[in-house]
Amino acid sequence: MSRPELTGSASVFYNSKEARKYDSSSRMVGIQREITNRALELLKIPDDNKKRLLLDIGCGSGLSGQVISEHGHMWIGCDVSRDMLDVANERLQEDDHDAQDGLGDLMHHDMGTGLPFRAGTFDGCISISALQWLCYANSSSQVPRHRLMRFFSSLYQVLRRGARAVLQFYPETAEQAILISECAAKVGFAGGIVVDYPNSAKAKKHYLVLSFDRSTKPPAALTGSETSLLGAGDGVRVDGDRNTKKKSKHIRKKRGGVKTKEWIMKKKETQRKKGKDVRKDTKYTGRKRPTKF
Repeated sequence: MSRPELTGSASVFYNSKEARKYDSSSRMVGIQREITNRALELLKIPDDNKKRLLLDIGCGSGLSGQVISEHGHMWIGCDVSRDMLDVANERLQEDDHDAQDGLGDLMHHDMGTGLPFRAGTFDGCISISALQWLCYANSSSQVPRHRLMRFFSSLYQVLRRGARAVLQFYPETAEQAILISECAAKVGFAGGIVVDYPNSAKAKKHYLVLSFDRSTKPPAALTGSETSLLGAGDGVRVDGDRNTKKKSKHIRKKRGGVKTKEWIMKKKETQRKKGKDVRKDTKYTGRKRPTKF
């Protein structure tokens, strides 16, 4: 199955039929609730029985907002699909008889144009399966890097200092994850990418955990160790001061490949048969250096 991001904009893909199908699928509902609970866990909201106002970016049909309400918090959700918001609004109306303060509110908005809220409005932010949409352009006027920068810049402003943002997303490539991390770092965020179940093709989930504390390290994944899209251990780190990215040494070695002397000799012989200029064989051919420069 192809990625929905490749079929066009989210507002077109999630039409009325797709929105109803998404909301009625028990499998999708279960996955959405599981991811939302994990995102709220990574937010590390203090357990002091106080209600927080959270921002739900790409709220869709309101499944994630419903989980936020169950945790006793208030929320505002925004989404680019009107059909998804119609389903979410129906859910809110069904729950309206409870008259709970934890119910949310909805807004039709494209996250790539920036977030239209006052500075320091929210005590936290979550986003489920929406961030990767900004990595694709649906018109000549859309530049993924520019849209990501507008989004993260506005997110930095609307969060109160000390708050966190947890954005779950599905990157198509490692380069997309790095691009997202770089844009978040440039506006001042710190944090990193956490990958739950990195060795599972189906259960693997990526979470971009952002904060204002530059000494903050990415939380541990569900496997019990810090992981990243690029491998266990090191990973892509978001840092507003240094704007650095660390890649796993294991992955760098893997990309370069281990070239034995026999492989090199065979390669050179093949090049000679093709009539190409090849360096002469010496006693140093294929020899490993004892130490690094």
